[in-house]
Amino acid sequence: MTVYQPTLKQLQYLVSLHEHGHFGRAAEACYVSQSTLSAGLRDLEVLLGVTLVERTKRAVRFTPLGNAVVDRAHRILRETEQLSDLVQSAGQPLSGEVRMSVIPTIAPFLLPKMLPRLRRERPNLKLFLREETSAQAMESLHHGRADCVLLALPYPTGEVEKETIELDAFFVAFPKEFFSGKDWPRDPPAEVLPSLIDENRLLLLEDGHCLKDHALAACNRPELRASAAMIGTSLHTLVQMVDNGLGLTMLPEMALDAGILNGTNVVARPLKSDNANREISLVWRRNSPRGDEFRLLAEELRTG
Repeated sequence: MTVYQPTLKQLQYLVSLHEHGHFGRAAEACYVSQSTLSAGLRDLEVLLGVTLVERTKRAVRFTPLGNAVVDRAHRILRETEQLSDLVQSAGQPLSGEVRMSVIPTIAPFLLPKMLPRLRRERPNLKLFLREETSAQAMESLHHGRADCVLLALPYPTGEVEKETIELDAFFVAFPKEFFSGKDWPRDPPAEVLPSLIDENRLLLLEDGHCLKDHALAACNRPELRASAAMIGTSLHTLVQMVDNGLGLTMLPEMALDAGILNGTNVVARPLKSDNANREISLVWRRNSPRGDEFRLLAEELRTG
């Protein structure tokens, strides 16, 4: 009796549909037409003799069995990729394809100085980058869409290995005329105490950015979390808000080194606190056969 097994392509279609919840977007993510993806999923259901997806005009709903198959498909696809990684890692180090997710508060500041040197010194490395929030990046890592993630710790990562790249210090940024206030000295201080930060004027990133939590933790003032009412979608937006006199914010040192304050009337001074930094690290799935490559990549990032 011939037993037909699902193909990896069919499992990829199923996982993509579960992720996107829409046939068109799932097909686009798989680089196929919607009809191809739909036909592949129908063939999978016929092959298994079960219904995995309930199709309506308004929604795509997975059956309980469909959700269970998706969970198993994730593991199968991840193990298949690890098999390919094992073969690739036996060749030249840092060659071939590496899919890296990077969080938005690191990507625009570290990548511009890192990528030109990697292209020059590692010409056989094809680094595919994807900018995602920490939560999205870790989901991509554990579901096999990313090989490694460049993010800031502490953050819940699950079972991973890591290499620390650097400690990124926090600075308080404010308009130069801020010194005329009664609570601030006339001249710019060498360091800013957390107690000097006015919670009514503190500007923060919107929820979903781990830098917001890191900055608040560095201040060790729980009330700041509840009081900060004004938010920005990016560090560049926050700087423009500060430059327009709307308040003050906290910035990582790598953003300052990259020139984020250029052309503004904003001053930045180090935050004086015991834990006024975040840990920039490269993380990857535990027991990945390419662990040695990722450690080498981390070393490249340190020397960048």
